[in-house]
Amino acid sequence: MPTNLKLDDKLIEATVTLGKFKSKQEAVNTALAEFVHRRQRQRILDLVGKIAFDPKWDYKKMRRGRSCSLPERTCSSAPSRSGMA
Repeated sequence: MPTNLKLDDKLIEATVTLGKFKSKQEAVNTALAEFVHRRQRQRILDLVGKIAFDPKWDYKKMRRGRSCSLPERTCSSAPSRSGMA
């Protein structure tokens, strides 16, 4: 989608140089993607202290008791392609 933006030329050039990008577009797209990922991680950190945690909960025990509802080839108990379990 073509967009006209008034951007700081020095900041763009520094980004292109620092990131060793081939184009300004690649630099801007990468910077935007990194910004989004960073903000998404921050949202997860905002949950700290808001979710009840039981230190006695054994998630490994829960996983062992689960039956596999996926196709056989994706279950951990399914034989490998070489025929060996």
